[in-house]
Amino acid sequence: MRTDDPRPIRLKDYTPPAFAIAEVTLDIELDPKATRVHTTLKMERNPHSTDRVAPLALDGEKLKLLEVKIDGEVLGRNRYSLSDTQLLIHEVPEGGFTLETVATCAPEENTALEGLYLSNGIYCTQCEAEGFRRITYYPDRPDVMSVFRTRITGDRKATPVLLSNGNPVKSGKTKDGRHFVEWHDPFPKPSYLFALVAGDLAQVEDRFTTMSGREVTLRIFVEKGNEDRCAYAMEALKRAMKWDEERFGREYDLDIFMIVAVSAFNMGAMENKGLNVFNDKYILARPDTATDADYAAIEAIIAHEYFHNWTGNRITCRDWFQLCLKEGLTVFRDQEFTSDMRSRAVKRISDVRLLRAHQFPEDGGPLAHPVRPDSYIEINNFYTATVYEKGAELCRMIHTMAGPKRFRKGMDLYFERHDGEAATVENFLDALAEGAKLDLSQFKRWYEQSGTPEVLASGRYDAARKTYTLKMSQVCQPTPGQRVKQPYHVPVAIGLVGPDGKDMPLTLDGEEKPGAKTRVLHLTEREATWRFRDVKEKPVPSLLRGFTAPVKLNANLKERDFVFLMRHDSDSFNRWEAAQRYATGLLAGMVETVKAGGSPRKGTGFAGMVRDILRAKKTDPEFAAQIVLLPSEQALAQIIGKDVDVDAIHDAREILRVSIAVEAKDALLDCYNRMEVKAAYSPDAEQAGRRALRNTCLAYLAAAPDGDGVALAAEQFRRADNMTDKIAAITVLSNIDCSEREEALAAFHDQWKSDHLVMDKWFTIQALSYLPGTLAEVKRLTGHPAFTMKNPNKVRSLIGSFANANQLRFHDAKGAGYRFVADKVLELDRLNPQVAARMLGAFKSWRQMEPKRRKLMQAELKRIVGVEGLSRDVFEIASKTLA
Repeated sequence: MRTDDPRPIRLKDYTPPAFAIAEVTLDIELDPKATRVHTTLKMERNPHSTDRVAPLALDGEKLKLLEVKIDGEVLGRNRYSLSDTQLLIHEVPEGGFTLETVATCAPEENTALEGLYLSNGIYCTQCEAEGFRRITYYPDRPDVMSVFRTRITGDRKATPVLLSNGNPVKSGKTKDGRHFVEWHDPFPKPSYLFALVAGDLAQVEDRFTTMSGREVTLRIFVEKGNEDRCAYAMEALKRAMKWDEERFGREYDLDIFMIVAVSAFNMGAMENKGLNVFNDKYILARPDTATDADYAAIEAIIAHEYFHNWTGNRITCRDWFQLCLKEGLTVFRDQEFTSDMRSRAVKRISDVRLLRAHQFPEDGGPLAHPVRPDSYIEINNFYTATVYEKGAELCRMIHTMAGPKRFRKGMDLYFERHDGEAATVENFLDALAEGAKLDLSQFKRWYEQSGTPEVLASGRYDAARKTYTLKMSQVCQPTPGQRVKQPYHVPVAIGLVGPDGKDMPLTLDGEEKPGAKTRVLHLTEREATWRFRDVKEKPVPSLLRGFTAPVKLNANLKERDFVFLMRHDSDSFNRWEAAQRYATGLLAGMVETVKAGGSPRKGTGFAGMVRDILRAKKTDPEFAAQIVLLPSEQALAQIIGKDVDVDAIHDAREILRVSIAVEAKDALLDCYNRMEVKAAYSPDAEQAGRRALRNTCLAYLAAAPDGDGVALAAEQFRRADNMTDKIAAITVLSNIDCSEREEALAAFHDQWKSDHLVMDKWFTIQALSYLPGTLAEVKRLTGHPAFTMKNPNKVRSLIGSFANANQLRFHDAKGAGYRFVADKVLELDRLNPQVAARMLGAFKSWRQMEPKRRKLMQAELKRIVGVEGLSRDVFEIASKTLA
């Protein structure tokens, strides 16, 4: 380890802040080169702190300090110390006092997009996690909560709109011809929730009446010319506000709720109190510019950020180790919202697919950490799938164990106890345990232990006694820093499906009356056994229905059992899961045959299943689209787990795709024609489901060697009146070396070259192509006029898509893909360390690759770690990935 390596911050070292701040007053005079910030803090020593003599330490980065005062007295340089990261005042008065600082920052130089920055003429802030220290000197930690008053002064022409948290209380002109607006947020908040936006923006306005009869003004601010792309976002916001009132009893608390859409943003969105800042890709939508997936993401992310008003803002985190307390809980809430707005079955499939694609590999690799980490070097690196997606699964497990009514009682108690506080995971679990009447003492291990538990299940039917015995055990492999794992509390929903395809009543030994047809069993020991009586015929077990726990299930089921379940299981998730298990088994065998140089069987049984589902007209189209999809190449690589040969995986999957296309062609073509939507475009679930199934059929048809599918895709591209169908068609063509591909890409570019969001789609389509020249094309596109390394969306759409989602071409056998991405990480690290660190996720699977690729990936990681002046963000991820 180098002597200058950053030192970790540890949960066990937490101490309360030495000082409390009752009120913050900010006077901000905007200027691109030197924004002046006059900060007034009403302070006192924190009565909960054990350190009564500590000096006053204020965080500050990239600032120029002009003046420091205490109770109106200017401090000389002998009374404080100043470094690149801290202002330390050696002595302060006993009791309460007022601290004033004047400092400047340079928004136009801020390419990291943390703190206050200027992009496309718009001033914007991003303060989570530690960006406020780039605006002013402050104890920048989430457990310092204060009431904020903010005055913003700016040029009337360049910044006619001046926004901050809370309610507007005053506005006017200044003597020098500029103007100002004053804002007051009456609810105490930590500095990471502070927000400021200023610029020449258009607004779209609406109203919402709360359940208590208060009228709230709703405003969405966008760059001028985009007003016609805000309608869906506004409707989604109103649906979210109503749902939170009905489902959780949470009413909005300010007079105004604002959203600002900006084009340069490190994240998807940010829940700043009363002033949410969004990446504009999650606000702007029209049928000709946004896909069904875009509309669904807009609805979900607007809901997520709005729900943070209570789970994140009114109750915030005591420290950043408790990040899952707001993020995991709020992800669970937005998942439930989407399930109620759309298809619950499809949403569950989508969430589990995301969990397995991103969180399971994280849990199984060198970056594994508990849902509540115990240490970090750079907090920005812990906005992970484990904190968000696995954190949501923990909340879902509690919901499963308690049931909806008792879970609501627990949540009500949590809100009642901790409103206005910076809380901990223990606060949350204690309230849920008491309110829902649950024992969560063992369950807490889910927050403390990293890794994905594996549940082993085996069943035995006794025809003579008419009993079915189910045995389950659990094991969790060692992860970094945690070699030995204690048993988890794992809720497992199960059903028994009879030969007639119907669920059987589940009656355990000792029970008098027949039980429900789905029951939740609680696996709390390393091994447990349950015996069901009155089972008249041999069943097929349907295990982990609804995916009631984030575990890997290994059951003694055979191929015929999966075929049976995917046709008959009453649990939609498990029908999909059975289809995936069946396809995965086929493909894994085919991969081994391809590696050995043989000709694999082509999976006629799966093609028959696809044909039957497409012909079953009562099946929900969106669900049908999910169940007939093959597992992705990335998913297969994870399941294979070691000595991964990406070429063999790609070849095997293509062989099966072609087989399905040929054997089920009539059903695919019939379904494609039948699913055509002839009505005017709507992003609603019914239409979106039809388009999803139709475009899945198109992708299969284009895999057939007869070329008919290519012509069909080209025709759909030309005729499509919405972006969903147009993107589906051009995506199909992008993987085929044909003249139609070049024509479609050129036509798409010419039509949308002035629309930055649509151009991101164009970049992504080409980055994901399986064709051999993809890397060269990606390199060429980094010089396209619409691409810039300074905009995270551009980087993610082109380089990120290639690195993280194009398994075949990123893992080029000669290592060219690795070298290219590593070079871009180092280039990006000098501009935006957060985005650079996230790009490194593409290397996290290096140990699973076959030896040649493994060595090449390792070499690039070592090269990155060896670079002098590396950011904490990139150093932490690269060094831990290598460890």
